[in-house]
Amino acid sequence: MGGRPKGLLPAPSGETIVARALALCERAKLDVVFVGDATAYTHLAPGVPALADEPRGIGPLGGLVALLEHASHGGARHAIALACDMPYVTLELLERLIDDAVDGEAAIVAPRRHDGHAGWEPLCARYDAARVLPSARARVLRGAHSLQGLLDDAGARELVLDATERDWLRDWDTPDDAR
Repeated sequence: MGGRPKGLLPAPSGETIVARALALCERAKLDVVFVGDATAYTHLAPGVPALADEPRGIGPLGGLVALLEHASHGGARHAIALACDMPYVTLELLERLIDDAVDGEAAIVAPRRHDGHAGWEPLCARYDAARVLPSARARVLRGAHSLQGLLDDAGARELVLDATERDWLRDWDTPDDAR
């Protein structure tokens, strides 16, 4: 993205992707924390905690471990991970993840990608922090850093989406995606 943090790109709504996500989380009554290097975003939400990956340097699994540890220590049962490069996520999708958490059956609830990307969408998913954290830590120790593998191992349950809803998962990885 030319060195610019993806979350600061303007979403189709005109606000930055991160500002849009913060507003959605507020409307969904979710407590928000930034995970990873959030220095580019903290000015958008002063007072929102920022967590370093745990451990650093292993990719998204390090961020997820930090999020799950934070949720566990804070007394929260569930944590929702939401990537900062998804400009189309809706309040409806977040509410479905929250509502699906009520049954407590699955350790992870996540949509599956059907757009050429393989497998689960682990960064728009709901995690039972206490149940998933030991598996995530074990994967770190084994050097198995794949989030796909974590979701498979934990027996994630699919949040079934129709074609329109799957479009909400589109992320921006290249400048062409943002055009």
